[in-house]
Amino acid sequence: MIGCIIQARMGSTRLPGKVMKKIDGEKSIINYLIEQLKFCKSLDDIVVATTNLKEDDVIEKHVQNLGLKVYRGRSLNVLDRYYNCAKIHSFNTIVRITSDNPFIDPYLVDKILTIFSKGSFDYVSNTIRRTFPYGSEVEVFSYSALEKVWKNAITPYDQEHVTPFLYDKKNSFNIFNYVSSENLSKYRWTLDTKDDLMLIKEITKRVKKTPVRIDDILNILKNEPDLIKINQL
Repeated sequence: MIGCIIQARMGSTRLPGKVMKKIDGEKSIINYLIEQLKFCKSLDDIVVATTNLKEDDVIEKHVQNLGLKVYRGRSLNVLDRYYNCAKIHSFNTIVRITSDNPFIDPYLVDKILTIFSKGSFDYVSNTIRRTFPYGSEVEVFSYSALEKVWKNAITPYDQEHVTPFLYDKKNSFNIFNYVSSENLSKYRWTLDTKDDLMLIKEITKRVKKTPVRIDDILNILKNEPDLIKINQL
């Protein structure tokens, strides 16, 4: 079973509660993300994995009201959260998505899943060598690889970030990095700051279709280059 696990929490340092921020006065960041993922043809299930902290009760209630499953686990050990969520739901292939990427492209998710399924890979992503915009990160890995990482990754960094142990060359996993035909890494529509949220709102005003594709956003930013300045780091 192919399962998408979205990691989400309220306790972001730079922008607390960012996953529940409203984009258009009605829908929140996590709503947009879930709606995008529902266009994926390859996914069997979508689960939101949040923490067992009281502050994340709001995420559980909101996601359940949307009709999705929720798993709650350790706050800092996100690796443990992913492993136990995948185990409980019997996922043999896991898609990792973070909740601060509301415009994740479902066609890109399906493409990376196709590469994963046709090769003998433990891990496939578009993140090791970045050629895609920030906000379009997709990682796919097998349950068996995740279990090996869970058993062997002992540093706080590996436990918090889930996948670095997988793509560390010394650990000998079979990995593949999917690259864009054009280097788009200068673009950014992930959510970390108030400026990011401002840009996301501007994009939402201009794209009146679903799902939102990477090319839809690129066309806007290329036609209105001043928008890029909103959240330049």
